[in-house]
Amino acid sequence: MSKLTVVVSCPIDTYSGYGARSRDFVKSLLEIDEYNVRVISQRWGNTRFGYLKDHKETKLTSLIVPKIDAQPDIWIQCTVPNEFQKVGKFNIGLTAGIETTICAPTWVEGCNRMDLVLVSSEHSKKVFLESIFDQKDKSGKVVRQLKLEKPIEVLLEGADLNKYKPIKSTFDLSSIKESFCILFVGHWLQGKLGEDRKNVGFMIKSFLETYKNKKDTPALILKTSTGNTSLLDQTKLRKKIDAIRKTVKGKLPNIYLIHGDLPDSEINNLYNHNKVKAMVSLTKGEGFGRPLLEFSLTNKPIIASAWSGQVDFLDPQYSMMIGGEIKQIDKSAAIKDVLIPESGWFQADPATVGKAYKDVVKNYKKHLTNAKRLGHKNRTNFSFERMTEVLKGYLKTFMPEIPKQVELSLPKLDLPKLKKV
Repeated sequence: MSKLTVVVSCPIDTYSGYGARSRDFVKSLLEIDEYNVRVISQRWGNTRFGYLKDHKETKLTSLIVPKIDAQPDIWIQCTVPNEFQKVGKFNIGLTAGIETTICAPTWVEGCNRMDLVLVSSEHSKKVFLESIFDQKDKSGKVVRQLKLEKPIEVLLEGADLNKYKPIKSTFDLSSIKESFCILFVGHWLQGKLGEDRKNVGFMIKSFLETYKNKKDTPALILKTSTGNTSLLDQTKLRKKIDAIRKTVKGKLPNIYLIHGDLPDSEINNLYNHNKVKAMVSLTKGEGFGRPLLEFSLTNKPIIASAWSGQVDFLDPQYSMMIGGEIKQIDKSAAIKDVLIPESGWFQADPATVGKAYKDVVKNYKKHLTNAKRLGHKNRTNFSFERMTEVLKGYLKTFMPEIPKQVELSLPKLDLPKLKKV
């Protein structure tokens, strides 16, 4: 009896968060070993292709097909929901979800085209369920409500415990003189100062304000880009950092930029370097927050916004969670059908941020003890194995009985032997 055919349309070969999610998801399907898996490779924004070749992921590469010639039993799309299309006999939409308080109506419509929607966090699930829109006729009368009508579940983004773990680092940070560095990892996205989604500009300015005119200050390391790895992009980022430095008067702490793609092994080496003492993310919103989970597995302290996807795995008992308020998204950060101007997201409280920067240095041993507890908890609850287990359960629960193709078995005929003439 043949297996059901699953086709996954996803940015599997890109250097992006969605690329990482796609690769892990496909590997989970292979681990379940109940399906004939094929992949259609898609682009993701302006992030570059080549991950599979660079990382010798030959097994995943072998699954890629240019197109499908027949309707698959199961169709899975890993993308933003407005792009979801019903193609298979059973259709699953896989998305990190939404970083704000409301998703666009086109996202709800996209989810309703699928038979099951899988999101990365409880935050995303909540926003999809609460995004309800009145649809009116020409006279302005409400004729119906647009809301999510299909089942939605949280599929955690499980980390590879073989890749992200405490090790003795060989990463070269010899050019950094400071022995205490705070690391940020993530894209520096569109939006004016204090309004980009990852809140990189505000994070830099608050760090400079905290440690200006101080002796023996820590350093801030930025592992960032705007989505590509060109020299032009690196120059652009340096200019943005310099522009923020000019807004703060006095003797300022150092900021270092690491630009370009690094293999997973090098990222883990960076996380584990003895100069990298903690990670910070003052993000306005995350569908999940993958780098924060991966860094937590190295047993080092984390400073992060206390809102959106990352709160699923950043226990406030063991992490430095920053309070703040929900503010309307700035027009400079809005993206049509993705980040809508009517929505809101998180703004970290500046005073709390400054205290956290100081406290992680002053009371590092205490925070290190808590970080080790968080690492243990996340290794148990947010591993690749746990993700695969949850995915298998969802497929068993929600999948209808799809008739499997069976091999045609003909009866053996007892024919008389013919004599040669």
